[in-house]
Amino acid sequence: MAYLGVDCSLSGRRWVGPGVETDRLAEAMAQQTGLARPLCGVLARLGVPVQEVPGYLDPKLRDLLPDPRSLRDMEAASARLVAAVDRRERVAIFADYDVDGGTSAAALLDWFAQLGLTATLYVPDRIDEGYGPNDPAMAQLARAHDLIVCVDCGTLSHGPIAAAKGADVMVLDHHLAGETLPDCVAVVNPNRQDEDGALAHLCAAAVVFLTLVDCGRRLREAGRRGPDMMAMLDLVALATVADVAPLIGVNRALVRQGLHVMAGRARPGLVALSDVARVDRAPTSYHLGFVLGPRINAGGRIGRADLGARLLSCTDPHEARSLADKLDQLNSERREVEEAVRAAAFAQAEERGLDAPLVWAAGEGWHPGVVGIAASRLKERSNRPAIVIGMDGPEGKGSGRSVSGVDLGASIQKLAAEGLLIKGGGHKMAAGLTVARDQLDAAMARLSDLLSKQGAGIGGAADLRLDGTLMPGAATVELCEGIETAGPFGAGAPGPRFAFPDMRVGFAKQVGAGHLKVSFDDGQGTRIDAIAFGAFDGPLGPALSDHGGRRFHVAGRIEINEWNGRRSVQLRLEDAAQA
Repeated sequence: MAYLGVDCSLSGRRWVGPGVETDRLAEAMAQQTGLARPLCGVLARLGVPVQEVPGYLDPKLRDLLPDPRSLRDMEAASARLVAAVDRRERVAIFADYDVDGGTSAAALLDWFAQLGLTATLYVPDRIDEGYGPNDPAMAQLARAHDLIVCVDCGTLSHGPIAAAKGADVMVLDHHLAGETLPDCVAVVNPNRQDEDGALAHLCAAAVVFLTLVDCGRRLREAGRRGPDMMAMLDLVALATVADVAPLIGVNRALVRQGLHVMAGRARPGLVALSDVARVDRAPTSYHLGFVLGPRINAGGRIGRADLGARLLSCTDPHEARSLADKLDQLNSERREVEEAVRAAAFAQAEERGLDAPLVWAAGEGWHPGVVGIAASRLKERSNRPAIVIGMDGPEGKGSGRSVSGVDLGASIQKLAAEGLLIKGGGHKMAAGLTVARDQLDAAMARLSDLLSKQGAGIGGAADLRLDGTLMPGAATVELCEGIETAGPFGAGAPGPRFAFPDMRVGFAKQVGAGHLKVSFDDGQGTRIDAIAFGAFDGPLGPALSDHGGRRFHVAGRIEINEWNGRRSVQLRLEDAAQA
């Protein structure tokens, strides 16, 4: 049964509330712990047993961090890195051009620098070189270095790693591996086929972190002191959220502690980027995923690929500010390019139909740096796995995003093995591919078939899942602070949403580029202010601004808004339905 009777909201979604069992568990938890009932509802929905609530609300990294050596090849990798320091070798770091690659590279650059070694950074150009190691780059690096460390890439790069003659190579990655691994010193990857999958949710920066933790263990065993690894958790947190890794288990603790480290403003690059992006409060997972992450990614998307890693590893505040300004400018340019591709991809996909197991679009000259973002928007719109491809000459480069329960990376890899793709790979929720123009239709048809067998395309528009109802008077700063202790929220641990039933629109106006600022009251004199971003891109903004006295059920996330030293609760409005 639809929650509050909302079968089709203004955004076309059905509202789904907590089940009977979740309600029962939440009530019992509230009685046993004395915690606020809405917070207990969130914990019950997340599956937290009542006896584990204290530990969940205050996760300790020391309790959750796995033994690094539970990962295959870890001992070989950490031994080789320490040996490189001891022998003062020439080390190169080959990194992917996204946030995960940039943070992974920055952590290694920082670690080597603190031990007196200056490593070389190499980030391939997205357009000229594409994703991952390539033969010419690896051969060139091998001629001038003793060790090449590939981060957030390399697991499938058999040929390029073989081309690095004369140098040792290791891979620290998390992308899905094939049946065979490249011939190198070590491949540390929780998504190797011979791993048990217990750490499959780690991003590459977390794999790098565990590797450096094991290096620290080796240094201590030798009576030496290594760098402070806790200080690097800001990088791990940023990568975990930006790479949409699920916030479960150790990931949650890594992000929680990393946000504390970031709030200390000790890393010049992140300080400069936060200031440019006007982050004027302690950072949250929202800031990592939607404010800082896109700016770091902008360099790899439409600018110089190494800008993000250079910013994150920068130690000079003046240089950091210059790099942050450049990335902020590139991010603005990226938005313009993205909007043009997004609009064209949406039009094409809608014409093809949004009810197939796979929603896809391909266009001439679409910038390869923004096709992934367009695919993400298309996935959100259709609740289907989505692929967007930019065609250039005889081939196209594309990026895909998946929905929960559908492993896109494995299907893309199968297509590559079958010869329908020039190359392709990734992980469950995101993947990249290169396809020949004359194979495009056949490849997409085959991919659609593979995804259909996993259940893609069964549902309609995504349901809006709610944790319960609140009245404006119950939405207090104290409640928000309590709910924050159940976070951070993100992939694998969705943030709580609440419905406010039978609200009267008090004030509504359009602000900025299509956003809606609005206030609601319950008819009893208590009100709550709300903001709905992009509300005028759909029916939400027009319906609420031209309400004609109608009352609405409204839904979204509650958050603390700080303005001129005053803290109040604001609703980040996501949906509404006429009451």
